[in-house]
Amino acid sequence: MHKQIFVNLPIDNMARSQAFFRALGYAFNPEFTNDQGACMVVGENLYVMLLVKEFYQTFTSKAIADARTTSEVLVCFSCSNREEVDTLVAKAVAAGATTPRPVQDLGFMYSRSFDDLDGHTWEFVHMADASQAPG
Repeated sequence: MHKQIFVNLPIDNMARSQAFFRALGYAFNPEFTNDQGACMVVGENLYVMLLVKEFYQTFTSKAIADARTTSEVLVCFSCSNREEVDTLVAKAVAAGATTPRPVQDLGFMYSRSFDDLDGHTWEFVHMADASQAPG
């Protein structure tokens, strides 16, 4: 099956976006980062390409959605525990993100989300072991 994933997101300002995500603890692969695109490493073989809108547009003939008013994608990452979920969202809010909805606590699943500086929604979730899930 697949070996890697690259999620591509259009952004307004490269320096501002990189500073925001560095504040959350993410690093960028310098080999694939320049003033038009930045390869953010989010996990082993998991990457988010932040692409300045003009550059992003070279990959599609479709209009670029305004993530502040239109949902084009929900990016969701699993976390090791609830504390990791809370820490990441707190760092994001401190760096300028907003929280679009309240905490979701279903017992077996705990999730929180934030909208980044460009309006993209990021969700972080912790799920209990399958043996702890209701059912």
